[in-house]
Order: sequence, then C-alpha cells, then structure tokens
Amino acid sequence: MTVRQNLGELLNGIQYGHDQIVITKGGKPVAAMIDAALFEKICLMKREFARLTDELAATYQWVAADSAQGEIDAAVRIARKA
Repeated sequence: MTVRQNLGELLNGIQYGHDQIVITKGGKPVAAMIDAALFEKICLMKREFARLTDELAATYQWVAADSAQGEIDAAVRIARKA
C-alpha cells in the first residue's frame, strides 16, 4: 500500500539517492526496487555466471561426479585459506 501511495517519491529516491527498497506482502519480502544501473549489473552477473557454469559443465561432462566433487572441495579449501 505504501508503494502505491508514494511511488513517485520512492522512484526519485531510487533514481537520485540510490536507495534500495524491499517490498513486502504480509510481512514477507516479495520484490525489490533498485536503480536501473544496479539492475543491469545484476543481469550481467547472472549471464556471466550462466556462461561460466555452462563452460564448467562442458569441461567436466566426462568426469565422475565423486572425482569432480573432490576437485571442488580441494579448490574451496585453498580459497578459504587465502
């Protein structure tokens, strides 16, 4: 209800003040309002993540799952130490 009543003001805050707003329904978050530049960055990151996971899937398609999991676990251990 607040969003409907104050949409113009909220949009100005997002566009010029770089505010971020979480919209709730029944006390639960259902959506967010963010500025267009941040939205574009998120979309770019999602596309890049999909590309990387597709590339990894193709690279490891012939590797047994337990062997691949062992490599992943080792890489995670190394990354956490750094």
